[in-house]
Amino acid sequence: MIKLFRYPEVRQKIIFTLSIIVIFRLLAHVPVPGVDIATVRAFLSGNALFGMFDLFSGGGFQNFSIVTLGLGPYINASIIMQLLTVMVPSLEEMAKEGEYGRERINLYTKYLSVPMTIIQAYGIYFLLNKQGALPPLNPVDLLVLMVTMSAGAMFLVWLGDLVTERGVGNGVSLLIFVGIISRFPQQIYTYIATLTPDTVFNALLFGVLAVMIVASVVLVNEGTRNLVIEYGRTGTRSQKVTNYLPLKINQAGVIPIIFAVSVVLVPSLLAGPMTASGNSALQEIGRFLANNFGQNDAAYNILYFLLVVAFTFFYTGIQFSPQKIADDVKKRGGFIPGIRPGMGTARYLKSVVNRITLFGAVFLGLIAILPFFFQQSGSVTAMTVGGTSLLIVVSVVLETIRQTESLMVTRSYDKFLF
Repeated sequence: MIKLFRYPEVRQKIIFTLSIIVIFRLLAHVPVPGVDIATVRAFLSGNALFGMFDLFSGGGFQNFSIVTLGLGPYINASIIMQLLTVMVPSLEEMAKEGEYGRERINLYTKYLSVPMTIIQAYGIYFLLNKQGALPPLNPVDLLVLMVTMSAGAMFLVWLGDLVTERGVGNGVSLLIFVGIISRFPQQIYTYIATLTPDTVFNALLFGVLAVMIVASVVLVNEGTRNLVIEYGRTGTRSQKVTNYLPLKINQAGVIPIIFAVSVVLVPSLLAGPMTASGNSALQEIGRFLANNFGQNDAAYNILYFLLVVAFTFFYTGIQFSPQKIADDVKKRGGFIPGIRPGMGTARYLKSVVNRITLFGAVFLGLIAILPFFFQQSGSVTAMTVGGTSLLIVVSVVLETIRQTESLMVTRSYDKFLF
């Protein structure tokens, strides 16, 4: 770690990144004008619906700050653009144009983020107003609220781009990472404060399990299945060139969990309005949803697990095309030993991807419902353990370490050459 500061360029990148992080944390404590923060916090303390918003805003939602929306709209826009890149031929061709194509798609993603921030800002106001957490606003005050929240979200995107260009790591991912770990000190303090001599053993057991879970997340996140590919070469004497096609166990990353959270929270979102309606049938349905689809209910977690598995297969199927990979291997004169080129290779790749995706999907599903298992065991009461947070933290740490090591290697080569 000390060696990082020996190189001026690396030192400047680290200092710049830390400066952006400080600005982000300050913005998370600047409230939106005209809002009663105490009332909003009292409402959010017992509501799990906005947990994902608070996750991506680094506590900004709980403080109802100017960065309340966080990076959620940009992430949603990125996911939509990834799906459109696969389904729209013109965008697919643009993605193949190298750096220029990626910059254009990134620009379109930012354009799409703007209307999404406005819609999401109004949606938050509408929901909080219906629950009595926010008073009714006149059009001018409502416009100020929406513009402030939208500007804060896009400002975070700009900060993330600055970190990516001039700092260390991926800026957007790093800001989400900082938002997640910013809540850890308070949670750990609260958890330690509630310890008693009777719960010390459970705390130690929880610590051991936490280390094992983090290690398993790292292994699955970095794990690959390497398929042997051979290329025939002819010349003065024939020779065989062997290469490998790496297939990641978890190709979808954390995106299936984000998709699943968006869907699984719908029942709890509908429960309130349906219970408050004047129709007896709707009231009965609302009470059923409220009683069975809370975060601590079995039905909620079973549905959550199944959705994560389904979305993992869905997103992997969009991102990985066995037929395209088989055609590329065939065009380059390659083949998988024992497998016929072309359709035979495509069927083999599909079967292999389905098997490793099943393992990765089940693992993601179990990670997603980790809080339910811990709460049922009684080992965690004051400290919340989120599967989404865990996956994001591990992924960002690994990626940042890789980029830091790359910078060190680059500087070492420059010193050797010059």
